[in-house]
Amino acid sequence: MIDLLRKAIQIFLARPIAKFVIGMDVIGRDNLPTEGPVIVAANHNSHIDTLILLSLFSTKVLHNVRQVGAADHFLKTRMMSWISINIIGMIPIHRKKAGQGEDLLADSRAALEAGRILVVFPEGTRGEAEEMAGFKTGVARLAKDFPDIPVVPIYIQGAGRVLPRGSKLLVPFNCTAVVGEPINWASHSDNDRHIFMENLKVTIQELSTEASPLRWD
Repeated sequence: MIDLLRKAIQIFLARPIAKFVIGMDVIGRDNLPTEGPVIVAANHNSHIDTLILLSLFSTKVLHNVRQVGAADHFLKTRMMSWISINIIGMIPIHRKKAGQGEDLLADSRAALEAGRILVVFPEGTRGEAEEMAGFKTGVARLAKDFPDIPVVPIYIQGAGRVLPRGSKLLVPFNCTAVVGEPINWASHSDNDRHIFMENLKVTIQELSTEASPLRWD
């Protein structure tokens, strides 16, 4: 039943909004993973990023996709919590518990061990529109623990203008998702988390040059 609801949300909400409201273009769709375990890492300007990424995947693999998100936002209410976990497939991160000795990545590791497609925003929070903030090391920690799995970079352009931070009203501004070729821990880290994250950030920034010119729909 849950899988049917997820597919319905994708088919009747996520994809129509992506196609008809924000006129989203997708470049490099062939690089999207069809099975896990794999980490998908994308820049983050807006909460609509979650919906955009949900719309990208094939309906056949949607049941295997999990998105990492902030518990303080997505678990605010009982209804939002149920939708986030069951429909979006959210793995909540309790950011306020950072530095308290708790393994905040335990559920993400478990998802990868179960063969999931794990979607992560390395910035950890939404940045300013069309600007990329510094990357935290969570993705690198996961990549180091699972050195053989690919990390697929995605650059999302325009989402910060469609639904700016603090806004609840969608603006019909076009978006582009550019899906890059996967990288891995062994060839991009020199066994250092910070080097890996810097290489990942550069890779995602380079994808921005392939995005469609910004325009109003």
